[in-house]
Amino acid sequence: MAENVNPPAVAVQTDSLTRSYGNLLALSGLNLTVNKGDLFGFIGSNGAGKTTTLRILATFLTPSAGQAQIFGHDVVREADAVRRIIGYMPDFFGVYKDMEVTEYLDFFGACYKIPSAKREKTVNDVLELVGLSEKRGTLIGALSRGKQQRLGLARVLIHDPQLLLLDEPASGLDPRARIEVMAILQELQRLGKTIIISSHILSELQNLCNRVAIIEKGQLIYSGPVQGVRDQFAAGRVFLVKVATGVEDAMALLKTGLEASEVVYKDGRIRVVLKDHETDPGSVAETLVKGGFKLIGLEEEELGLEEVFLRVTRGDTQ
Repeated sequence: MAENVNPPAVAVQTDSLTRSYGNLLALSGLNLTVNKGDLFGFIGSNGAGKTTTLRILATFLTPSAGQAQIFGHDVVREADAVRRIIGYMPDFFGVYKDMEVTEYLDFFGACYKIPSAKREKTVNDVLELVGLSEKRGTLIGALSRGKQQRLGLARVLIHDPQLLLLDEPASGLDPRARIEVMAILQELQRLGKTIIISSHILSELQNLCNRVAIIEKGQLIYSGPVQGVRDQFAAGRVFLVKVATGVEDAMALLKTGLEASEVVYKDGRIRVVLKDHETDPGSVAETLVKGGFKLIGLEEEELGLEEVFLRVTRGDTQ
């Protein structure tokens, strides 16, 4: 008898979520599910509806229609309960540059009514988590952009939220600072946090997130595993082939002997695009070997998330 597998707990659920600004429809019937423990990438061009969605989930905007729940709490009717279990970091946030790092975090700890006897340990813990322990007495204005972003993460962690809503957290950072922020997010996921991150840095989301959603003009195009994006939107699996001799003859054979939509020679290899994902990839090698060619290289080309995004969106905004 097959084992019963419990479905993942749902952290975020939206049902026909819609938001209008006058005649402008920013969100149109968004149905989105984020499971507990996901590091969830929210992808879309500027104006696609990402920030509007995150602001509704953070209780800063009221939907025009539809519903959204966070761990079972309605974001409109139970806004106070939602605020206690989320941490929201907008793409641009103000800091008090003349305050010391610990003063800043202590202030927000007090806002969340963390007892004064507990706040010092809480501040020290979040500073260690984001790698800013050595900056605890530094004025915020003296921090680099990357360290200010880390401080922003520390601020949203101060009350130990279950869900993090991060709008472009790596915006404007240099490559090293981006890598450091992404490593912190992976550690937070390991510690059990559920994270929704919107970003244009698609190549990093590809390796960071376990699930993604693509949104354009306020409508959901895809939501699911990262690999599922490639499987759904790629024309077919792509293989790179090298033969010892007879490249042109090998290409002719592949064109006639395979269900291939494209066979081209590029950068010293034959690039074969199969018509669909159901075609047996072993048929590429079998066709060449039976045709008398010596195969010296065969590998599958990985379709990047950025390439998929460009294929399935047109950059349209509202």
